[in-house]
Amino acid sequence: MKRALVTGGSGGIGAAICHRLAANGCHVYVHANRGLEAAQRLVEEIRAEGGSAEAIAFDVTDAAAVNAALQPLIENEPIQIVVNNAGIHDDAVFPGMRPEQWHRVIDVSLNGFFNVTQPLMMPMIRSRWGRIVNISSISGIAGNRGQTNYSAAKGALNAATKSLSQEVASRGITVNAVAPGIIETSMTENTFNQEAIANMVPMKRAGKPEEVASLVAYLCSEEAAYISGQVISVNGGML
Repeated sequence: MKRALVTGGSGGIGAAICHRLAANGCHVYVHANRGLEAAQRLVEEIRAEGGSAEAIAFDVTDAAAVNAALQPLIENEPIQIVVNNAGIHDDAVFPGMRPEQWHRVIDVSLNGFFNVTQPLMMPMIRSRWGRIVNISSISGIAGNRGQTNYSAAKGALNAATKSLSQEVASRGITVNAVAPGIIETSMTENTFNQEAIANMVPMKRAGKPEEVASLVAYLCSEEAAYISGQVISVNGGML
């Protein structure tokens, strides 16, 4: 049974990914930071469905805390699937953006990717099989007004995806990014009304977390072994 770590696993997209990977036979570590109770409820749901999962908590921006949580998990066998889903947004137009808004958003999405993924690489490389999927955003491809910090973080994550994919390709490890557009989650429900979505999205609707999870699950499968270094958007035709 392959072991998978999903950061931000208790949120809308993260929870859908955890459900799907568990249904595909993985043991899933459902990560949370402050939302450990939600992660534990998700673990109970997965187990009730016959899947295998456990909750884990740490702050992805705290490298020491990440290492303390992950090192015991990889002492005897690697974590071979990593989905870097943890991310936040704190929107403001750039002239009015506070330094803490800039640094915090980049710290979670970009530095969090490094803090979580880097310690897991050598055991994964030695196993000669791995799947890394970074959850990016359409903002990291096209940009978005009021999200210079978020676009910068996700754009850098896309570039890191491409570089890392080249480093580990010969070891049977793929690295890809999935860039959702407008998806039905708590993060977007108060941001876009139906009229705005219809104007922005050619399909005239928001995407579902399960539609993102389906792509992530495929990229984590054996069938996707020749797909690496790609940034694939799930956006209903917005780009």
